[in-house]
Amino acid sequence: MVFENPLVKEILEKYRVLWAIEHAMSLMSWDSETYMPREGYRDRAVARAELSLLQQQLLLRPEFVELVEKADKYEDLNDYERGVVRVLKRSIRIARALPPWLVAERAKVTQEAMVVWREARVRNDFDLFKPYLEKIFDLSRKTADFLGWDKHPYDALLDLYEEGLKTEDVDRILGVLKTNLKQIIDGVLSKGMYPREHPLEKIPYETGKMEAVNKKILEILNYPIGVRSRLDTSAHPFTIDMGINDVRITTRYEGVDFKRTMFSVIHEFGHALYQLQIDPALSYTPIGGGVSLGVHEGQSRFWENIIGRSREFVEFVYPILRENLDFIKDYTPSDIYYYFNTVKPSFIRVDADEVTYNMHILLRTELEKLAITGEIKVSDLPEFWNDYMEKLLGIRPRTYGEGVLQDIHWSMGSVGYFPTYTLGNMVAASMRYAMEKEIKLRERVASGEFETIQNWQKDRIHKYGATYPPKELLRKAIGVDYEPEHLIRYLAEKYLK
Repeated sequence: MVFENPLVKEILEKYRVLWAIEHAMSLMSWDSETYMPREGYRDRAVARAELSLLQQQLLLRPEFVELVEKADKYEDLNDYERGVVRVLKRSIRIARALPPWLVAERAKVTQEAMVVWREARVRNDFDLFKPYLEKIFDLSRKTADFLGWDKHPYDALLDLYEEGLKTEDVDRILGVLKTNLKQIIDGVLSKGMYPREHPLEKIPYETGKMEAVNKKILEILNYPIGVRSRLDTSAHPFTIDMGINDVRITTRYEGVDFKRTMFSVIHEFGHALYQLQIDPALSYTPIGGGVSLGVHEGQSRFWENIIGRSREFVEFVYPILRENLDFIKDYTPSDIYYYFNTVKPSFIRVDADEVTYNMHILLRTELEKLAITGEIKVSDLPEFWNDYMEKLLGIRPRTYGEGVLQDIHWSMGSVGYFPTYTLGNMVAASMRYAMEKEIKLRERVASGEFETIQNWQKDRIHKYGATYPPKELLRKAIGVDYEPEHLIRYLAEKYLK
């Protein structure tokens, strides 16, 4: 029995209604991004606002708060019970700090903004989205102020996505990476071992055949489609869960450059696997999900980059590619490997190679910090974006879709989210070195023993859900938390040696 304390059991019994609301809101979010008709956002925005308020009210019921505060004083709780108390205390603190009008307004504005963002991106019309983005940054500033912060308002927003993360932590990490990655990028481009471009990037594919490839890859990775999971399409690939037994991922098909959709599927699979491997005993509890976005992103980037872009994986999936895509017959596994690992400065973050990817995060993080403090206006973001991208990567976006409108995150109100992608890249690299020592990772990939890799992740990270704080969980699992050295070492070894 995971939960033995009678008081914690009572807390979890009362928590189930909060879980049920979250379950419903997750399903509504999935529907909004997949099958909801365009004008449905009007009613959906109102529904999400009302449910967000109800969720806040139920969480802050005096009798529920008193139970959590009472349990916090117990010294004989086990790790899982302490995890429940920690997560609920944090949720209560955030809910207490935010006035109901702000909770409702954020839910309503972001539901509307996501629909407008999609249209603005297609039409290349920043002015269409600008009023919503101004509201979102204004609400984000207010959120930070209500939550409270010591050194920088960005601290409060970072903590919403990564428990305990501070602006100074992000600045330190990105500072180290910026210097080292610039050297690695210059070295890769000057040596020319890895191509900037590849002929396969311009070859069109049939959507139906690429769907078959994606499903076959998910099959060999043990993704239980139709049993506990789904694969659908959306404007921006994502993963969402309604619980441990209902996890859904999406991709998009652009008709050319097949690695884009393939790697989005492998990436989202990594997220889904985390949720699918959480201990079932944690179902319907506050710790029955991933502990943080940084740890979560570590799982997805591990499968996308460490596994998916490796020579061993290319060799293993080559027969699947050749069977379903007619044009593959003209290319060897080595050709495919270099196609998967082209390195060049590019505009779109989700399609960026692993060498230049973190420069995209540096750009977004700097702009978010400036916008939150009011040092730049929302109307200035496109120009600042283009200037900074030119400074970091030497390229300048030609359209809003290549620049400021490419990501869905700001329309969702997710300010403070982007740094977790870089945290994830560091976790992925650290996991690689830990696995190589313990289970000979490359040999497992070469022979298709993916279950062995997944079991390692399950035993070290996944099964615990949110039981432990992010850094504590990582130190238990791989001996380090968020340190850039393993990522720098991995990229240098792969691309320069």
